[in-house]
Amino acid sequence: MTLIDMRDVSFGYSRQRKVLHGVSLSVRQGVSVGLVGESGSGKTTILRLLLGLARPTGGSITFDGSSLDPSSRTFMRDYRRSVQAVFQDPYSSLDPRQKVHDIISEPLQSLRIPGSHPDAVAAALDAVGLPADAINRYPHEFSGGQRQRIAIARAIVARPQLVLADEAVSALDLSTRIRIVDLFKRLAQSMTLVFVSHDLGVVASLCEEIIILERGHIVESGRTRAILDNPQHPYTQKLLQSVPRMPGQGRTRGKQ
Repeated sequence: MTLIDMRDVSFGYSRQRKVLHGVSLSVRQGVSVGLVGESGSGKTTILRLLLGLARPTGGSITFDGSSLDPSSRTFMRDYRRSVQAVFQDPYSSLDPRQKVHDIISEPLQSLRIPGSHPDAVAAALDAVGLPADAINRYPHEFSGGQRQRIAIARAIVARPQLVLADEAVSALDLSTRIRIVDLFKRLAQSMTLVFVSHDLGVVASLCEEIIILERGHIVESGRTRAILDNPQHPYTQKLLQSVPRMPGQGRTRGKQ
């Protein structure tokens, strides 16, 4: 089943600054998709459009068959229940004045999710590997990797269908990055993941499908392993040659 469908989507911050040029892509339910490209490729703009933070200047976006309409409060409330995001910097994405319990439960309250909120928060903490007593602490008491786990717990607490992750490991050190990627792998078994990154190696280890963006155009897309084993476009070949090798890896390949 197709969850997200973008058809011939264009976007520009001005007439002179076009970012996306007729982008079409689909995300199927239960499939992890990586959006890869260098700075300026348009991948974060796609994420903003999928979050309803901007409107395309051309084309259409649908979610589960319905048009994504940021102007409709009713639609966006339901949409937020189904789609949540994890951002790049765990230091700035958490309110330092709030305890972990309040941070994670905020979506439950703002979206008026029924049920036991304390139980849901405890389950989210457990899912990301944080102890139950973390709920009474503040963000500054945690490491960078732990803060990102808190941000992920906030994203999954309402049990969304889709999680959009924007460079969610790039601000972390290498060993922490590996652990957070492993966490995303576990979460991807029960939800759909769109992972935006400039790091082809991380996406290769995490995502079943990959979309390569260059200057607002999709230059290659398909099964991750097939594309990385036999990249057709020169831009994909260039990205692949620049991938740093993580411990325990040989040449970068698709999902093992």
